Amino acid sequence: MEHRKVSLQERSASERPGRAGSEALWGKLAPLRTDPRVITANRIVTTSRLNPAHTVFDMMRTKLLQQLQQNNWTTVAITSPTPGCGKTFVALNLAFSLANQRECRTVLVDLDLKRPQVAKMLGVGAPTTIENFLKGEGEIADVFLRHNDNLAIGANSQAVSFSAELLQSRETVKVLQEMRQRMCPDVVLFDMPPMLSNDDVMAFLPNVDCVILVAAAEQSTLGELDICEHELSERTNVLGVVLNKCRFAPEKYGY
Repeated sequence: MEHRKVSLQERSASERPGRAGSEALWGKLAPLRTDPRVITANRIVTTSRLNPAHTVFDMMRTKLLQQLQQNNWTTVAITSPTPGCGKTFVALNLAFSLANQRECRTVLVDLDLKRPQVAKMLGVGAPTTIENFLKGEGEIADVFLRHNDNLAIGANSQAVSFSAELLQSRETVKVLQEMRQRMCPDVVLFDMPPMLSNDDVMAFLPNVDCVILVAAAEQSTLGELDICEHELSERTNVLGVVLNKCRFAPEKYGY
């Protein structure tokens, strides 16, 4: 399928009526109040950008935005082969890095329904359950928390038993489409479960434009990565693999 290449600025101009109407909705979102100690302990370095490590995520942000702009994409799934690779760590740092791009409006949704971690890693209490929202039983303002004026985070307060069925239900597709129409985000990040743990990712892939795979150094095997990349590439666009937990890296430009 061919995509017309449209910049974020052009897209914003073409959606200005809807975007203007979304301002009131964003204003209704409860503010995100994180615990600084939890943020530091979980190495979320892009909130204050005092740690030089934030530059790695800023580079990832720029590459991501370029790919999205070139292909007119908005939705990105973030997953990993197995648990413990750091996909939520990457998703959160990328989300806050995108929030530092003031003209870019970003939404992060915790869809790791069996083991939600976003709220825990931020040190916040989730307003309600993602399950209720995806079933059409809750409002956007009930589940999303706002950071500044351009980042909304949909956290989750409890696990979901039949998550794959929920993720591929018609109601979930409808709810997420309506969320995008009403909130008018430039980028939507979905923090997904590990690919090889269950079928949640495969069930949800038809709803995203592309995917980022997070691997852990000295943990993820080449066999696991091959399986994941093969399965993902057959169903969506693979933006690349992020290597996390690498203990050895060359020093460049003082970092």
